[in-house]
Amino acid sequence: MEHQQLIPHLFRTEYRKITSVLCKLFGIEHIEIAEDIASETFLAAVETWSYKGLPPNPTAWLYAVAKNKAKNHLTHHSIFNDKVAGKIAGADSLVSEIEIDWSEHNITDSQLQMLFAICHPVISPESQIGLALRILCGFGIDEIADAFLTNKDLINKRLFRAKEKLRLEKIPIEFPGVTEIDNRLQNVATTLYLLFNEGYYSESKDALVRKDLCLEAMRLTYLLLENEQTSQPSIHALMALMCFYSSRFDARKNENGEMILYQDQDENLWNDELISRGIHFLHKASTGDRISKYHMEASIAYWHTIKADTPEKWERILQLFNQLLSIEYAPVAALNRTYAYSKVYGKAAAIEEAEKLNLKENRFYFALLGELYKDIDNFKSKMNFRRALALAKTQTDRQTIQKQIDKL
Repeated sequence: MEHQQLIPHLFRTEYRKITSVLCKLFGIEHIEIAEDIASETFLAAVETWSYKGLPPNPTAWLYAVAKNKAKNHLTHHSIFNDKVAGKIAGADSLVSEIEIDWSEHNITDSQLQMLFAICHPVISPESQIGLALRILCGFGIDEIADAFLTNKDLINKRLFRAKEKLRLEKIPIEFPGVTEIDNRLQNVATTLYLLFNEGYYSESKDALVRKDLCLEAMRLTYLLLENEQTSQPSIHALMALMCFYSSRFDARKNENGEMILYQDQDENLWNDELISRGIHFLHKASTGDRISKYHMEASIAYWHTIKADTPEKWERILQLFNQLLSIEYAPVAALNRTYAYSKVYGKAAAIEEAEKLNLKENRFYFALLGELYKDIDNFKSKMNFRRALALAKTQTDRQTIQKQIDKL
């Protein structure tokens, strides 16, 4: 592989590792230093490899350069005296002997500990996602801005404020204690769940960015599963949920980026391997005596991987939605339940259920009503689709809804 192709690939896979290990060394208050050193390492790779060609082991070369740059920084900046010197006897003479642990075990632990630090409740969920994308996923500011459908200045400000808050609160980069791990783990799970949703339900036209968001959420969730402290049933359920949803990723939109409704999807485009992995993780989630919302959502997603339109399928999905809403009520889940309700009790009954929700700022609410009113009252169907159209955020979304109107 030429360096022009290899460097972007390595940036995606190694930037996060270098940043996490250096953040652990320097502390959360010096997060920008770790990011700068990681960025400078890749800049050095661009300059050196373009001139001298690829080294025998590009990854080891990156780690060696990052290590040297970290040593240089520790030598020339007060962070060494403040953060490290007090822990090392004869520190002044031992800077050159400092070893940075690039073992796979330490890299994995550093990323997980960084994930817990980033997901601390002192910063907002959207900031947690942004920092996770930047530090742990290697996303550029432009990519993050695209994922959030906003501009990079806003993203830069958001990330700066989040880092400043973590600094001021002196959040440690470490695993929480035994008594705190459960509560903190749920916060981490929520961030990864939102990160996955940001990709799966993204309005971005960039299909690659959308897929990458989902894959990064799955990668970080898998890191949790590989660690004894964090490999808990709810995390297995979360992974199952991600696998089931990802299995239908390619079938959800056509070549123009327009949404394809579930009942119209080509099941040949569903990924059988991901469905099998989802079943595996859902089985692993069945231990213990605590049922999380991820168990319910994963079970609902499992039934959606069965294409057959049978009464049993929709009755089970409706029961699972009822359980999900009893665990944690969410308007979107209530809205999705209404579709299952229509499959069990008919459209007329489902319209009554849907209108009780009164989600007048939600285009999916009106789109669902438009679908439910079809063949019952096509005038009301068209009226609801038009209200959904007025709330649509993107051109492809508007095109999808307009097609529904044109069919009436």
